[in-house]
Amino acid sequence: MRRLVLSLLVAALGVSGCAYKVNGTPVAGVLDVDPPFSSAPPTPTSNPTSASNPKPDRNVGDICKLLTWRDLPYDVRDKAAPPTETGYDPSFDQSCKWQTSVDKLDVGVTLRFRGGRPISLDTSNGSFDVGGRKLTYFDRTTDTSVQPSCVLVMDYAGGGIGIIVIDGSARFGAICDQGKKVAEVLLAKEPKG
Repeated sequence: MRRLVLSLLVAALGVSGCAYKVNGTPVAGVLDVDPPFSSAPPTPTSNPTSASNPKPDRNVGDICKLLTWRDLPYDVRDKAAPPTETGYDPSFDQSCKWQTSVDKLDVGVTLRFRGGRPISLDTSNGSFDVGGRKLTYFDRTTDTSVQPSCVLVMDYAGGGIGIIVIDGSARFGAICDQGKKVAEVLLAKEPKG
């Protein structure tokens, strides 16, 4: 009888075990934290192409098409689907987000690009070297005033790019490491203006 009970217990533990698959569906909605970027949008001047206010390079193309669901760790039904939202932040030349839901938590990545000048962080607590380029980050995983997130910035395509990864699920690895992987994908596809 003991052997039977132990066998059933071991079998039950083996079935409920270690592996699980996370399924999600891209969803629209609010997936954002206030980005602590210190680069403000340019102010209009009488000479918009002056050295103090350079004209953004419009030849970089659509930055949002450089990142896809296939580049992200989230399991969604359609890996060929476009970003869940684009052009939502008018203070940047381009903005887009990839958002899905995992166990009732919104997770995803947002990008913001500004041509002609870099983006910096008001506060940072580290940096990575990605392909010889400095990727500065602000890890907000323990900040209870926002969703667990990491905000990253780097010089990109003659301007600057901001990456925000939001993931309260803790299922896809360290949040700032997720952002580093996004930066690596973007650098591999960086437009040469």
